Amino acid sequence: MSYKIVVDSCCELPADFLWDKHFERVPLGLDVGDYHILDDENFNQAEFLRKVAEYPKSPKSSCPSPERFMESYHGEADHVYAVTLSSHLSGSYNSAHLGKELYHEKYGGKQIHVVDSESASGGEAQIALKIMELEESGLSFEKIVEKIETFRDSIHTYFVLDNLETLRKNGRLSGVKALVASTLNIKPVMGSHKGEIIQKSQTIGIKKALGKMAELAAAEVKNAAERRLIITHCNALERAEQVKQMILKKAAFRECIIMDTRGVSSMYANDGGVIVTT
Repeated sequence: MSYKIVVDSCCELPADFLWDKHFERVPLGLDVGDYHILDDENFNQAEFLRKVAEYPKSPKSSCPSPERFMESYHGEADHVYAVTLSSHLSGSYNSAHLGKELYHEKYGGKQIHVVDSESASGGEAQIALKIMELEESGLSFEKIVEKIETFRDSIHTYFVLDNLETLRKNGRLSGVKALVASTLNIKPVMGSHKGEIIQKSQTIGIKKALGKMAELAAAEVKNAAERRLIITHCNALERAEQVKQMILKKAAFRECIIMDTRGVSSMYANDGGVIVTT
């Protein structure tokens, strides 16, 4: 049976899969004052980060419409899966789900499953790549849906950012009771719980925060040899490589992928941010 995996543009896909016929990225919109762009293949991270740095207020994102998701489901694929960033962070999941209903109203029956990643960036990539593996193994649609929901619940997400202001100003830190002043150079190590952002730890300085994140990622993963380590970063390759080495010293993953963030993830991670998913 043929299949298609639709992801919103917060999902970072390895370069080999960006033009793969099995994948389609549905772009969110990005707004920095009067600067409006789609988070698509034309995204320019350097230009975007410069615009954000110059803008006194917080940048914002807008989710794709249900109609846009409906269009992405149309085609010859028998099985369609949509993977979105956490429903606690964006309306993308709701749009994808409404798009499924619109598709069935307009075109009739097709097997479509929408997954709330309860994560973002590399967390979405974890799910999308797992779906591909399961489809290639020949499992039924129903079995894949069952397995992917269980897999989603096993994913751990961590991140360390130089700047939490975009998350704070856009109301994405509602699950965090208090954050210390950045002027003290205290860096929180953040994570997620059922799609909501939580604070896992805090340290003095970015170097110690990255080390603590690596320590948590290695300690909390189960069956590392069967899992993929995905590290995404916003213009911070050196930091990402350091985190990779620290994690791999303590846990032997079957594969490690490092990717630079595109639009939505760059907006929230800000220059220098590093995100780890296991």
